[in-house]
Amino acid sequence: MHRWIGQVLALALIGMTAQAQEPHHHGASSAESTDDTFASQMMEAMSRMDAGMMAAKPTGDPDRDFAAMMIPHHQGAIDMAKLQLIHGRNPVLRRLAQGIIVEQQQEIEVMQRVLAELPARP
Repeated sequence: MHRWIGQVLALALIGMTAQAQEPHHHGASSAESTDDTFASQMMEAMSRMDAGMMAAKPTGDPDRDFAAMMIPHHQGAIDMAKLQLIHGRNPVLRRLAQGIIVEQQQEIEVMQRVLAELPARP
């Protein structure tokens, strides 16, 4: 429980720090620049997720293949949720993003543990 609370607080601080450090752009409104930055960062996160999922080579073992593909999928969700914390303002969506980060990270850890414990396929 303490780990979860610590993770949520750390992520909230990361979001606040990123907001405070966001540069001011001249010539474009702050909202336009934030929208462009958010959109491009979301596209990058989705591209990384897709590449990670496609890099998982099928082994014929449904358990191993499922975990290998879901880990980058979950990491993509975490990356996108972090962007919500940096750029988003809606308190409900920010809380949802915090929950996604914690839960998906825990699930990644479970899948990594299971992958390490699965017997090697001949």
